Amino acid sequence: AISFLCLGSSSARCAVEVAMHVVILAAGYGTRLGKDLETTGKFPELLGVPKPLLPIGGVPLISRWMTQLEKCPQAKSIVVVVNDSNKAAFEAWAKDFPNVQLISDGSTANENRPGAVAAIALAVQHLAGDAQELLVVGGDTLFLADFELAEVLQRQQALRAAAAATDTGCMVLCYTTSAEDTRKRGILELDALRRVTAFLEKPGPDATPSRLACPAFYLLSVPALPHVAAFLQATAALPLADRDAPGNLIKYLVGKVPLLAVEISGRFDVGGLDSYVECDQYFRGKND
Repeated sequence: AISFLCLGSSSARCAVEVAMHVVILAAGYGTRLGKDLETTGKFPELLGVPKPLLPIGGVPLISRWMTQLEKCPQAKSIVVVVNDSNKAAFEAWAKDFPNVQLISDGSTANENRPGAVAAIALAVQHLAGDAQELLVVGGDTLFLADFELAEVLQRQQALRAAAAATDTGCMVLCYTTSAEDTRKRGILELDALRRVTAFLEKPGPDATPSRLACPAFYLLSVPALPHVAAFLQATAALPLADRDAPGNLIKYLVGKVPLLAVEISGRFDVGGLDSYVECDQYFRGKND
C-alpha cells in the first residue's frame, strides 16, 4: 500500500513511504482523429502525430501528465507503452524526460495491435522484478484543471481505510455525465462505501440509474496485477473489440479485488477532431 501525506492544494507534493509504478498507454493509432483530419483538411500539421503528443494548450498532452507525476515522487518509475510505428516520435519527446522508459507492443498498424489491456500486461511483465502498485493512465485522456493527482491519491487512501481494503483496494475515477452520454462511456455502479459493484460498457440511460462515467485512469493494487494476464487468457478467443478497451479489465476485476471510486469534476477524451479542439481550447483558456 502507499502511505503518504499531501500538503497544500495546487502545489501539493507528497511525502511517501512506499513507491508505485506508472504506465501511460500510448500504443494506439488514433484512426478516428486521423480520418477527421483528412476529411476536413484542418490542422494538417497534426496528421500522423500520436494522440499523446498532440499539443494541448501549447503543451504535449502526455507532458501535462508528467507535470502531475513530478509533484508525486512516489512515482518510482514511469513506463510509456508505444508501438513500433510511433516509437521514434516518443523517443524524441522522451529526451526531455530521462526517467521515462519506453517499451513497444511490437505492432505496426491498427490492424495488428494487441490492445490496451495487453499494453498494461506488457508493463506488468516489464516491471515484474519490482512488484509495486501500478497507476495506469490513458494517453488520450486529460482531466479538468482542478485535478491534482496528489490530492486524488490521498482521497483514495481514505476510502481504502473506510472499506478495510488498505492493501488490496484498487482505485478508479468517476465523474458525473449526462443521461445521453452513458451510451458512449463505461459507467460505474457503487455502494455506500464507494466500492464498485458493477462496470457497464455504454449501457444507455435506461439500463442503469448511475451517471458515473469511468475514465482510463486506474491504480491497480499488487494483488490485482496477476488478474491482468488472467483476463487476457480468459478472453483470448474473443474479437479484439471485446478485450481491447481497458474498461473491460475493470469489469473483469469487479468481485475479484476491491475497486474504490474517487470522484473528479470531469475529463477530456481526445478521440476525434471535435474533442481535440474542445480540449485544446479549454487549456488555452487556462493559460491566459
